[in-house]
Amino acid sequence: MSFDSVRAMAHRRTTFLEKGPMRKNRQASPGKVRIERDTMGELAVPAEAYYGVQTARAVQNFPISGLRFPRSFIRALGLIKWAAAMVNEGLSLLDAKLAGVICKAAEEVVEGQWDAEFPLDIFQTGSGTSTNMNANEVIANRAAELLGGARGGKLVHPNDHVNMGQSSNDVIPTAIHVAAAEMIRARLVPSLTRLHRALTAKARAFDTIVKIGRTHLQDATPVRLGQEFSGYARQIELGLDRVKRAQAALSEVALGGTAVGTGLNANPLFAPRVLALVSRKTGCRFIEAVNHFEAQSAQDSLVEASGHLRVVAVSLMKIANDIRWLGSGPRCGLGEIILPDTQPGSSIMPGKVNPVIAESVTMVAAQVIGNDVAVTVGGQAANFELIVMLPVMAYNLLQSIELLATASENFAARCVEGTEANEVRCRSSIEGSLAMCTALAPVIGYDAAAKIAKEAYRTGKTVREVAASQRILPPAKLNELLDPWRMTGKEKKRATRGARRAK
Repeated sequence: MSFDSVRAMAHRRTTFLEKGPMRKNRQASPGKVRIERDTMGELAVPAEAYYGVQTARAVQNFPISGLRFPRSFIRALGLIKWAAAMVNEGLSLLDAKLAGVICKAAEEVVEGQWDAEFPLDIFQTGSGTSTNMNANEVIANRAAELLGGARGGKLVHPNDHVNMGQSSNDVIPTAIHVAAAEMIRARLVPSLTRLHRALTAKARAFDTIVKIGRTHLQDATPVRLGQEFSGYARQIELGLDRVKRAQAALSEVALGGTAVGTGLNANPLFAPRVLALVSRKTGCRFIEAVNHFEAQSAQDSLVEASGHLRVVAVSLMKIANDIRWLGSGPRCGLGEIILPDTQPGSSIMPGKVNPVIAESVTMVAAQVIGNDVAVTVGGQAANFELIVMLPVMAYNLLQSIELLATASENFAARCVEGTEANEVRCRSSIEGSLAMCTALAPVIGYDAAAKIAKEAYRTGKTVREVAASQRILPPAKLNELLDPWRMTGKEKKRATRGARRAK
């Protein structure tokens, strides 16, 4: 493969990341190269690139998809490299001047200034070694530049200095944990909290509205609209508990195990000190793995975290689909709630408005459920001392967190918070429901109540009318039993039970 084709591939893969607010434009003229050498020989590298020869080789080797590690992961990788330099200086293993420029360059990676210098495909070496070296090279070359040196000159060495005390085999899984835990804390928990509060507010607002319940998509006994929404609120409340458990599962990390878990070439104080710094920066707690052989040869913690996210996706799918059905119509569907108008719904039918926000949530849920399958399969790719599907596990897990966060926030803001009850529609179908006879069964027996229901269906009359005509109970008792409000258990105040916990 020619250098020009390699360069074109790298450009294509970096284009979408260069839209970010903190991306820096390269200054060198297009087409210029520098020749770098590694243990496999010489290779041309774009002259303006901060990445080096090992990254360039990986660009050649993995022209697979154009999918790249997200910003959250690159940030986490930069944080680890920054903290490593700080700790190595403190342990008198790294010269203070070198440590200073490495820290500065790593901070720029953390801030997103060099995201365009991370062109590698997700589908690469299973340990993520190529991406670890990508980070080492970018930071080394930027640090060398800060010292007045040239890119590619190894004034700051990517392996000896930036990667000191580390291996790709412990850095990459640690970066996944850091990125995922920080995203859960900063993005997903706030978004789910807003959705929970919105659903809880609707549960309170709709708690006086009685409507027909439905089981198997058939009429069932009455329920309050607020009770339905309280169920949705509780699902999200439990979802918050689940994502916090996912965050806890990510707290033990592999850093300190180096290549195979033995910690070869790492000072015993290195990992705990690095993780203390990373914990302070992220607001999440990270500790060195109790057993490095578990932490590097498997990633059950990532599988666990993804599983918790899958459950949240299933909850969102149920809630969004219910809301679509409850808002169906507006005249020929259920129409028990009125959803906010967001955009025209049809290119051919004027005036049609569709439940597009809820639909987007269902698609996100489908994607997250699929991502969980990929993470689960990745978790099985653990052979002896190393798991070898880390990049694809990282991509899918981090995408799931981001999608759940953005979809939950949008669902709350553009749908749930503006939803209104259609009280007339809710109440209109109750009296005609055959399920009203359920309240009669404890008094007159199941078989007798079933006969009344069948007669009501055959004649088109209501259960109340048939029961009254047969004089099976005194009128006052009949009216008491067939009171829809009584059937909803109005004395059970559960609708807002979880509101305080979410605050």
